Amino acid sequence: MTRFGRTKRLAAILTAGTIAVLVPTVPVQAQDLGYPAPPPVDIGLAPQPAEPEPDETYTKESECVKAGEARGEGVLAEGSWGQRHLRLDEASLIATGEGQTVAVIDTGVNDHNFLTKEVIGAGDFVDKQANGREDCDGHGTEVAGIIAGNPPGGQNIGFRGVAPNAQIMSIRQTSQSYVVDKEGAENDGNTAGNTKTLAQAVVRAAEQGATVINISVDSCRKAGPIQPDERILQAAVRKAVDQWDAVVVAAAGNTSENCPQNNQDDVNKPQSIVTPPWFAEDVLSVAAIDEQGSVAEFSMNGPWVSLAAPGTNIVSLDPADPGQLANRQAEAGQDPQPIQGTSFAAPYVAGVAALVRERFPDLKAREVMNRLKTTAQHPGAPGGRDAFTGHGVVNPIAALTAIVPEEEGIQRAQPQQLPADLPEPSQKDWVPIAIAIGGTGGALAILGITMFVLHAIRRHRGEPKQPRGFA
Repeated sequence: MTRFGRTKRLAAILTAGTIAVLVPTVPVQAQDLGYPAPPPVDIGLAPQPAEPEPDETYTKESECVKAGEARGEGVLAEGSWGQRHLRLDEASLIATGEGQTVAVIDTGVNDHNFLTKEVIGAGDFVDKQANGREDCDGHGTEVAGIIAGNPPGGQNIGFRGVAPNAQIMSIRQTSQSYVVDKEGAENDGNTAGNTKTLAQAVVRAAEQGATVINISVDSCRKAGPIQPDERILQAAVRKAVDQWDAVVVAAAGNTSENCPQNNQDDVNKPQSIVTPPWFAEDVLSVAAIDEQGSVAEFSMNGPWVSLAAPGTNIVSLDPADPGQLANRQAEAGQDPQPIQGTSFAAPYVAGVAALVRERFPDLKAREVMNRLKTTAQHPGAPGGRDAFTGHGVVNPIAALTAIVPEEEGIQRAQPQQLPADLPEPSQKDWVPIAIAIGGTGGALAILGITMFVLHAIRRHRGEPKQPRGFA
């Protein structure tokens, strides 16, 4: 799938959402140098907890995704390549996400047989009556499946979510199937969802007890100073982490015509910024890799990228059939396409965060974030981090088993420059060289003189004698 269903959803998916802005975490003084950086957080701008309400009156423009539109050929008995790549079957022997609540701020989540724990409806910014339990676009249901999919017993199905025993909390914040039913209303693309409601959804999820929050919707814009609504979202994320101790995970974003890749030489001067990944101090932003382990061609680069996870050829729940799985999404009037995007890489990391929170219940949100980054498969870059995969591909086994020095009160070893234990360089003695050169020169001079004398003697002996008596 590519974020939302329908033709409009395709473009939206490729940007991993429909909402705000973002940029790397560099000093605020960087704004004086001509490129954007998030300013200090004003926590007072965060929304107060409240029952979600649509900010506009929305009308359903298109039908919800139907069975067959979001499915491959038959039931997919095998697990996905992402499961194998991350060794999730082994990780499940250590933790399953039991006792954790993962909020999915997205297009809603439909009921599905593979979500064995009832989905908690925590609010709806599109249709209040639905309470987050309707997903016309299919996107949120597929995200939830990657996090907590768990086939009922007795079925020979290899697919599993990362944290199959975690509880899903659904907040519908956006939908490409609903549009504002009046002209002139200010809204992102005139469809449901904007930066303010995303901020409200983050606060709502944290206040309702989510231990992990997954945001697979975001927005991309040209680099520039932070906007007022973005500051509200920035404050909401900070408050969720520090006040309610929630781990916030977000898709890094996908390239598109309106979101060009950050491929400039200086990664700290991006031409496109994505929100909420921009707020890297408080958000784990997730890039996508393909089956070869390379960065997916659509995955947005940037200094804010924290981690990476599988994001191509996704297998998850069929949003239109509660008993099926899906590996393709059909847009209106188009052939079915593989499900892909950083939208689907993020829930892998959110699921691993839930496993870590079960395994290490005393860790605070920031400690969980640090553990995930510390134990990732670091890229071969200075400091073990780059603008493509951040700290590297998430590593569930290491995250669940490794000893992290900071958690043990041990200061991490710092690199030190060690002096080379080598003898002092010897002083050059030119006397032997001078003698050798002088001797060689003298010998050559003697040889030259000898050759000259011999040549002269030969010439003298070879002259003919003059005849006597003749004039």
